[in-house]
Order: sequence, then C-alpha cells, then structure tokens
Amino acid sequence: QGQLVESGGGLVQPGGSLRLSCEASGIIFNLYATGWYRQAQGEQRELVASISTGGRTNYADSVAGRFTISRDSAEKTVFLQMNSLKPEDTAVYYCYMTLGNRNYWGQGIQVTVSS
Repeated sequence: QGQLVESGGGLVQPGGSLRLSCEASGIIFNLYATGWYRQAQGEQRELVASISTGGRTNYADSVAGRFTISRDSAEKTVFLQMNSLKPEDTAVYYCYMTLGNRNYWGQGIQVTVSS
C-alpha cells in the first residue's frame, strides 16, 4: 500500500521561501505522475503544480515564476520550492501521486505566510 509523507511546512514571512518534500513508499515511484494541491480555509482545493513521469511541469497562474516542482527518483521524493511567498499562499498543501485509477495523497502540511 502506497504512503506519502510530507515535510517542510511552517510559518514564513512574506517574501520568504520554503521547500516542501513528499516522500513515497510502497509504490514504484517512477511510474507515477505527481504534484501538489493546496486548500485555504473556506476555499476549494486547487492544483498548484504537477510533474509528469517524464519531467514535464505545469503550474497554476498564481504561482508560476515563484514555485518550482521537481522529483528525485533515487529518493522517491517530489519537492516544491516556494519563493517570494505571499499571504495568499497560506494553505494546507497536499502532495499526490497518480497512475491510472491509483491515487495516493499525503496527510497535508500547513504553510502560513504572515508577518
């Protein structure tokens, strides 16, 4: 059974940076497309960034140019480097991995951008 464990969240001031990590276990990591969603309080969950098995990336307009998604097959980990953070980036961030009808989600990690 696949499991995803996220780390790297926390409190940061506006303009700061954070790097989220999501380590997978129990799955063949290279076969899965992966990415990050976020959900702010009272809002719907939205796709932040995704990366295919071949490394093709996609970003929400609100984070393009500030966030970078990457994956490391040896570590079975997907990363989200978040720069120039804004208060509106405050949310719970969830990683996911998908292959056909197999979908796995992390437990969610809080990111708070505030002075």
